[in-house]
Amino acid sequence: GLSRHYGYPDSVLAEMKPGDFVLIQMGHNDGGAIDGPKARGSLKGIGNETKDVTFPDGHTETVHTYGWYIRKYIADTRAKKATPILLSLTIRNIWKPGADGRQHIERDMGYDAELKRLSQQEHVAYVDMATVEADRLEASGPEKTALLFPIDHTHTSAEGAELNAQSVAIALRNAHSPLAAYLKPH
Repeated sequence: GLSRHYGYPDSVLAEMKPGDFVLIQMGHNDGGAIDGPKARGSLKGIGNETKDVTFPDGHTETVHTYGWYIRKYIADTRAKKATPILLSLTIRNIWKPGADGRQHIERDMGYDAELKRLSQQEHVAYVDMATVEADRLEASGPEKTALLFPIDHTHTSAEGAELNAQSVAIALRNAHSPLAAYLKPH
């Protein structure tokens, strides 16, 4: 099933209309466990491998690869005559020293190459909002960035969410996406 990706078919597909643009962005939970109490991960890669997982309550779930889920969302979006767009992942507040001796924020959780490959294989636009967001966060520095992540290194405050939304808009313009025509001016 698609239970790993929290209700996508029901809520999003039901509201999708021909002509819509659908930004597909996922991966923060895909690196997690595929079984156990916090089962939410997917298998690595973009192939068609699966693994059947049985939970303590006895129910079984077939877990697919990250790429399989993305391709399913692309196909579901196209079936509704909407336009899918793959979006790189929002940045986490994880910093490491670079070769230049300065702190640099993590820019890729390990899905960028897969998203780019899927973009080419499926003929879907890939919009890199992560680089835009990472550049903006690095310009602020680790201390100011930490204020945007009050709970943990993944979930932002409302102000951080605004920054993410701005980064998506900038990235759509940078990619010359037809969706950019629907955005408010800078």
